[in-house]
Amino acid sequence: MALLGTVGVAALLPARGAAADVADAGATGAVALLFFLYGARLSARETLDGLRHWRLHLTVLGCTFLLFPLLGLAARGLVPTLLTPPLYAGLLFLCLVPSTIQSSIAFTSIARGNVPAAICAGSFSSLAGIALTPLLAAALLGADAGGFSPGSLAGIVVQLLLPFLLGQVLRRRIAAFLARHKKVLGLVDRGSILLVVYTAFSAGMAAGIWHQVSLPRLGALLLVEAVLLAVMLLVSWYGAGRLGFDRADRIAIQFAGAKKSLAAGLPMASVLFGAQASLAVLPLMLFHQMQLMVCAALARHRARDADRDPEREADGDADRDPEQDADRDPDPAPAPAVPQRAPGHVAEVSPTPQHPAARAR
Repeated sequence: MALLGTVGVAALLPARGAAADVADAGATGAVALLFFLYGARLSARETLDGLRHWRLHLTVLGCTFLLFPLLGLAARGLVPTLLTPPLYAGLLFLCLVPSTIQSSIAFTSIARGNVPAAICAGSFSSLAGIALTPLLAAALLGADAGGFSPGSLAGIVVQLLLPFLLGQVLRRRIAAFLARHKKVLGLVDRGSILLVVYTAFSAGMAAGIWHQVSLPRLGALLLVEAVLLAVMLLVSWYGAGRLGFDRADRIAIQFAGAKKSLAAGLPMASVLFGAQASLAVLPLMLFHQMQLMVCAALARHRARDADRDPEREADGDADRDPEQDADRDPDPAPAPAVPQRAPGHVAEVSPTPQHPAARAR
């Protein structure tokens, strides 16, 4: 709702002239602050501890930075029938953005998946995205993303890389402060993202963005993104199963490998696309809302499956009959305890009951 409200404010009251310059400077500072906080929050120790799940992390990275871009390149055939070239550039950029961290952890936890693996997978994806997203954007989008010009390269280093590294260096010193002010810093995160959105869409209003995107084009974009999300959810789930991962790992792979980070993508788009960032971030904003709604429903579905048959879900044994456990006899009653006697005590022996015929003999 905040994102939609910010877009509405930018449509009604866009920043122009000196106000636009102030908003641009504020957005630049917000991007640097955002990546500084990313660096200060990512624990290098947790990341190194997660290396033992290297197959899982490689699978998530493959989904995020290999399969997603391939699907994005395949969507080029939809231009200009369904998508305009600017919308396609935004869709392709969406496919290059790293995965989420917070929502991947939340959905994995709800679905009873491997939460530590989701934490490490999201962290690895964010770390890799600092370098891979700009490089892939420059290689696949070319001039649409600024290419490898000195200005764009300097912007990436100054606004993204250096603040992130500074946050990593100062993490130990400011970790306690960040923990004490977690709620306030969460508002800073959201405020920074909203400022970037406002600046991007204000520039879009000045460039006539809504004259470039019609309602049928928006509908076509939503349809294409729905298909993209469905394909990635299916491939990440069943592909992880074919690779031999258990249920908990498959859940972490699905939620970390099929989603994209709006928090990381918006600042990168503002640096890479400049004045064209408004159209570039529109597909990412729509995909972000869609993935949250779909993955929330999917996580609840996975949790219900675990509640119905927890052992089957945990073991991944599809041939097991759920009624077998119900048909088993209950555990036998424990044998009566033999009373302990003091040393030297002779216990009385009661006569053993016999059949009447035996007694007669």
